[in-house]
Amino acid sequence: MTIYRLFEKNIFPDPEEAEPDGLLAVGGDLSPERLLTAYANGIFPWYAEESPILWWSTSPRLVLLPEEFHMPRSLRRTLNNGKFSFTMDTRFEAVIRACACCPRPEQEGTWIVEDMVEAYITLHELGYAHSVETWQDGELVGGLYGVSQGSAFFGESMFYAVPDASKAAFAVLVEQLVRWQFSIVDCQQTTDHLLRFGASEMQRFRFLGMIRDAMSVPTREGLWRFDYQEPACSRD
Repeated sequence: MTIYRLFEKNIFPDPEEAEPDGLLAVGGDLSPERLLTAYANGIFPWYAEESPILWWSTSPRLVLLPEEFHMPRSLRRTLNNGKFSFTMDTRFEAVIRACACCPRPEQEGTWIVEDMVEAYITLHELGYAHSVETWQDGELVGGLYGVSQGSAFFGESMFYAVPDASKAAFAVLVEQLVRWQFSIVDCQQTTDHLLRFGASEMQRFRFLGMIRDAMSVPTREGLWRFDYQEPACSRD
């Protein structure tokens, strides 16, 4: 078994050399430069407290093509009843910290350790990491965050305090990504509700090809805002 160790140079091994479980490398740091290099090559960090930084390139990879997004009827009804409102990039730190605290089925603790929180806050300040916030009666009740480069959005995590709040955030994000002509949403981990949204598993070689194509498009940096005051899918 070959696991590569990263040092100061901002380089990664070929993602195709990852282990069967997707583990590619260990070590390095969470500098903006290294994180952006990782995402541009289909690699992401995922590790626990008191563990070294672990870098992954899993195969198959769960991917959503924005134009193929499927809106379940129950979620459309939720969006149309107007109980939620949505913002982008207004409470990034609150969203990532809520994601870190959100309990996960069959998972103890969190992989969003404090160093990860601080690293992604820095990426947000640089205009590469973004959040969507779901509001109900003036309270933050759900949301998600991820990283964007080129025409790709790399989803990291989501949380909800009331039913459907995170799913609704994802739906309105994808609708906006379609308007901006994004080509791919990297969902990383396979879940039932993402499959219901139209995501599908993709082998690494195909995923990496799509990421290379996405990196040829200029990155939409800076703070994100919806094109409309309210996302269109939440209106009748």
